[in-house]
Amino acid sequence: MKKIALLFVLSLFILTLSACGSDESESGDASDGEQNLYEQIQEEGVLTVGTEGTYAPYTFHDENDELTGYDVEVAKEIGERLGLEIKFEETKWDSMFAGLNSERFDMIANQVGIKPDREEKYSFSEPYTYTAAVLVAKKDNENIQSFDDLEGALSAQSLTSNYAEIAEEYGAEIESVEGFNPAIELLRNDRVDSTVNDRLSVLDYLKQTGDNAQVEIVDQEDNASETAMMFRQDNPELVEAVNGALEEMKEDGTLEEISKEWFDEDVSVE
Repeated sequence: MKKIALLFVLSLFILTLSACGSDESESGDASDGEQNLYEQIQEEGVLTVGTEGTYAPYTFHDENDELTGYDVEVAKEIGERLGLEIKFEETKWDSMFAGLNSERFDMIANQVGIKPDREEKYSFSEPYTYTAAVLVAKKDNENIQSFDDLEGALSAQSLTSNYAEIAEEYGAEIESVEGFNPAIELLRNDRVDSTVNDRLSVLDYLKQTGDNAQVEIVDQEDNASETAMMFRQDNPELVEAVNGALEEMKEDGTLEEISKEWFDEDVSVE
């Protein structure tokens, strides 16, 4: 009886070890077969892109209510070269990063500046725009003539933008807005003293409004800022694919062509 009992126990032990080994093998196979984000995107055929849709000339709606702009066209060209449909998800700037974090979209195309604190949390493509920060004030004002005059002034800024940080560095008090157009409107209506913003956006606004602009550029920073497509971290395959498309666009002149269409100059190089 003792021998039979011992054999029974040994059999159970061997069966248990076999089951554990089988589970480990099956678990490993599942892990090895897991798709990365770019593979999932390729399988679905759709790259979802977050953008504002209210930030001319980069991302906005034209007179036919079609989403267009420099960033929109660059993203569409990337999609075409990767054989992917681009699905735009429009959201306010202050919700943009949260939308990326929650996987509402896979990439942001919205003039996101490359900054060290952002690089700690996100991945970036190679830059596709080089621009500079400018200080905008009402025409003929006597108080705001340079960045140094921002000490104690009220400046309209999107809180999470590079330009809000610049304004704060010069001592400005911040009036929070959700994008470029609200900032300009507050300035035109004497609700704020200034806004620090993107040079190319301001030039486009001045071009579109002409003598009715009521505002002007009074100062400009020397250092050009780099803007790029932004991604969640740990998706190197997607970043590499987008970089490959951007490199092709630079080499064959397509990126320069899109740039000159919107700005009459090549803003894709320093």
